Amino acid sequence: MSDPDDKPANDEPQTDGENYDDEPDESFGERMMGLSEMFPESVRNAASTVTTTAVKSFRSFYQFSCNASWIFFTSSVILFAPVIFETERAQMEELHKSQQKQVLLGPGSAMAATGASPSLPLIR
Repeated sequence: MSDPDDKPANDEPQTDGENYDDEPDESFGERMMGLSEMFPESVRNAASTVTTTAVKSFRSFYQFSCNASWIFFTSSVILFAPVIFETERAQMEELHKSQQKQVLLGPGSAMAATGASPSLPLIR
């Protein structure tokens, strides 16, 4: 008894319609050229114009966004970098003064330099 999944061997040669290996493969460009011939010239020109305009507008938008981001980020660095450097310098001076007081007056003086805690009442 034979297995139902077994298929009978087909010893017949393939016809030309079934054998596609002999045909050369088309590139995408060749296929599009062949398909474009079935449309009228006005449709092809309109599609070409729309495509060209879209590509040019995307390129100009990309260039504009690159230039705008460059101007924005360089301007922000020029405007805000001095402010950041000055605040950092002021913090370093304050830290340096606190360390000097701690060395001169002892470890408890650095806490006393900031003042009493607002939650505790002042004792006189």
